[in-house]
Amino acid sequence: MTLFRYFAEMCEKIESIPGSLEMTDVVSGMLQEIEEDELPVVTNFVMGAVFPPWSTKLLGIGSRTLYTALAKSAGTSEKEIEDIIRKTGDIGETAVEALKQDSSTQLTFDSYIEEEKELTILEVYERLNHMANSSGKNSQATKVKNLQYLFNATSAVEARYLSRLVVEEMRIGVGEGIVRDAISRAFDVPVDMVERAFMLTNDLGIVAMAAKHGGKEEVAKLDLQLNRPIKMMLAQITPSVESAINDLGKIAVEWKFDGARVQIHKNGDKIRIFSRRLEDVTSSLPDIVAAVKDQVKSETVILDGEAVAVDENGRPRAFQDILKRFRRKYDVEIAVKSIPLTLNLFDILYLNGESLLDMSLRDRRELLTGCVDNDYRIHVDSQVITDDETEIQRIYEEALNAGHEGIMLKNPDAPYSPGKRGKNWLKKKPIMETLDLVVIGAEWGYGRRANLIGSYALAAFEPESGKFLPIGKVATGFTDEKLAELTDMFKDLIVMESGTQIEVRPEIVFEIAFEEIQKSSNYESGYALRFPRLVGVREDKSPEEAETLERISQIYKSQWE
Repeated sequence: MTLFRYFAEMCEKIESIPGSLEMTDVVSGMLQEIEEDELPVVTNFVMGAVFPPWSTKLLGIGSRTLYTALAKSAGTSEKEIEDIIRKTGDIGETAVEALKQDSSTQLTFDSYIEEEKELTILEVYERLNHMANSSGKNSQATKVKNLQYLFNATSAVEARYLSRLVVEEMRIGVGEGIVRDAISRAFDVPVDMVERAFMLTNDLGIVAMAAKHGGKEEVAKLDLQLNRPIKMMLAQITPSVESAINDLGKIAVEWKFDGARVQIHKNGDKIRIFSRRLEDVTSSLPDIVAAVKDQVKSETVILDGEAVAVDENGRPRAFQDILKRFRRKYDVEIAVKSIPLTLNLFDILYLNGESLLDMSLRDRRELLTGCVDNDYRIHVDSQVITDDETEIQRIYEEALNAGHEGIMLKNPDAPYSPGKRGKNWLKKKPIMETLDLVVIGAEWGYGRRANLIGSYALAAFEPESGKFLPIGKVATGFTDEKLAELTDMFKDLIVMESGTQIEVRPEIVFEIAFEEIQKSSNYESGYALRFPRLVGVREDKSPEEAETLERISQIYKSQWE
């Protein structure tokens, strides 16, 4: 069994490396060294996650819980922990400094810790898993006690990376791209095979295990699996219908609904619904579950579609109304009546035991229409295949007049590419694309808003490193009511405060409107937004779905074309 100390020392080494190629070499070596059953854990840990992306488990450890555990472990006060983090600006360094203090009042979760005993990687994982499974009124006390045990059994280097891990922010520059390449290098499996297997499983740990166990042959066997959601295929914006026709020729034209993306897994009468962020939202959407049970005829199927909240006239309601449905935990039936949903299906990924991802959209569409009986609750979206610009423009105007966002323009011969954003799916909307950016920091207001967070630091995503690169701040577009709501949303995500400045875990995505993107040396991204303003909170999107630096660069260049 591999010690957690080894993992922490590898993280320390990786953090000191400036280049991604050398990082990949170190991660590759680590994957070769550890045991096979440790691979799923380490592939997530090194990216700053405890569980794979498809998992419904949440560690649920906020800064307050972590401060309490550190204070108890160090025999000091929570105020002292807060003072240290203001000085260090990093929870890892805070843990190191706090636990260096020699205190006779240190406590442990168990009555003692054997002097020679050191934590293994799997022991750390089991403790964290236990915390994620704890619930009820004593759950926070359980988490504090388990964290206390872990901190009292760790060395300084282990404490640094353990504390970062429990808030799921490792900060060593390792993202999915580096882990993907490391698996390829460690087990001699082509990168494109690793990438495809990851897209099919949404779990690099499973891919690593297969690669170590049986190389290319085992990786090639990995496929879609019911109740394990995969990343959804994405679209990029097209400047015009004419441009889309030049790119694709004949186009499958569909409405772009003003709703929330869902992935539906049906196994007999058992239905599970996942949001765009791959969160299980089944319990919040009993009306959609009932519609799928009644109207989808296939025994096993995975469907892709859009849930739309509709008013009494059948027109789409505000996006925030849809989010109310997705977030609802109690009095769900009341929400069903007050905010009814319709389900618009536009793709099928799996049918009766067979993956359909490699089929063309044209063929998938035929199978989709064959297994759904349309009614007022659920229907297959209408689609027209044409290269007639006038016809496409007519459909576009029709969608806008119905209250929706625009149209989707798809390559009818393309396969389904999970998690990919490319020219096989294009979207056409009437206004300039807004940006989805991750909040990485904030600042307390002043005067009558002193108890509210008044501005937010925004960042774009760099997929290879997993880093969020600052691109500006937004402080307009807020009412006092909205600021209070956002302050409540962010209070458990605060990592560090220094004066009025706040650092938060990168979990919330803002939709931001702007006048222009400018070059700037003030931000690590190299860009800045002119006159940014908040449009809304994209609770349906994960931080990894935020705009990439490449996308920001493309928009910047397009401004001058």
